[in-house]
Amino acid sequence: MSLLNEYIAKRMSANDLEQELLTLIGKYNKLRNTYLIVSSAAISKPIPAISLTMDDYYIIYDLLRKIPSKKLDFYLETPGGSGETAEEIVRFIRSKFDDIAFVISGEAKSAGTIMTLSANDILMTKSGSLGPIDAQVRIGRSVVSAYDYMDWVKDKRKYAQRNGRLNPFDATMIAQVSPGELNGVNNALNFASDLVTEWLPKYKFQNWTQTETKKKTVSEAMKKQRAKEIVKHLINHEKWRSHGRSIKIEDLERIGLKITEVDANPNLADVVYRIQTVIKLLFSSTNVYKIFATENEKIFASAATVGTPPAMGPQQAEVVNLDVKCEKCGKVHHLYAKLIANPKVDEEAKKQGFVKFPENNKLICDCKFEIDLTGIKNDIEAQTGKKIIT
Repeated sequence: MSLLNEYIAKRMSANDLEQELLTLIGKYNKLRNTYLIVSSAAISKPIPAISLTMDDYYIIYDLLRKIPSKKLDFYLETPGGSGETAEEIVRFIRSKFDDIAFVISGEAKSAGTIMTLSANDILMTKSGSLGPIDAQVRIGRSVVSAYDYMDWVKDKRKYAQRNGRLNPFDATMIAQVSPGELNGVNNALNFASDLVTEWLPKYKFQNWTQTETKKKTVSEAMKKQRAKEIVKHLINHEKWRSHGRSIKIEDLERIGLKITEVDANPNLADVVYRIQTVIKLLFSSTNVYKIFATENEKIFASAATVGTPPAMGPQQAEVVNLDVKCEKCGKVHHLYAKLIANPKVDEEAKKQGFVKFPENNKLICDCKFEIDLTGIKNDIEAQTGKKIIT
């Protein structure tokens, strides 16, 4: 039986799945004698905040700042996002932990790949993938590869040098490029390159002292050269064709990056795949779109679709009726939030087919999807100046 079907057959609630995730992190820590943090985004959910942002940095900082361990494993799933955020997270964890491994079982693209390349070791399952690190920049109304853009500019320069001029179409296009814009694109391209070129020799190649085949002593110059070669491959948009391309274990080893294969250790693989499965079930059965967790703590980011409560002043607010739509099955739930201690409010609301706002701020749909209403509760209380009575 697949892991997914095993967990589905257990008919676990969202709370059960949350506890299972913490238990699995504990098992992982014992197997690896380390401290694991999970940072995972629901890549398939169409939510702008799904990408890596500075909010992620502050959450990770808060979860790890008091941890006494000097060894950290970092389970990462992200579509990418802010390169500056990736740098902030890495600077923090590298200042606190001596030995860091990144664990990749899903996707860790773009800025996620940049983070991963700061590790002493990279653990990957066969399902895991990194991605190209060529920066994506906005030119006019389009988002394009910085590598492709600079390659195009260089090509036009060579053409002009050979022919003494540009053709009318290219001349029109080049005329729209400002020096500042060109400099910005070039800086965006070099940002990831500079970080990874610095981090690989310092951390990933830290204990690389001898070549595998010829047994030659590895110098710092050799480490830096290997890092430059790897970066050249990873920023080459022409090679990968797509910024979302999945770069697997064999691709990474082909360009000179050694990877520790999780599947070679059956016990470890079982725990890692279970962590991945539980996370996917939490994403698919709730409105959670980001998970941060350690063995003892968890922080979830969630979103909900809700109708706009009627506008009212604090003095006249007695009850707020609202509609909450399940993003999984589409059912609309009619709720009422009671703001005064009057039993008649309950009687009238129930007559109209409304259900009382849940005490634990969690609404379970008929399809078993769990909707976190914490944000909605906060909005209502902020607008009305009153507490919801449950």
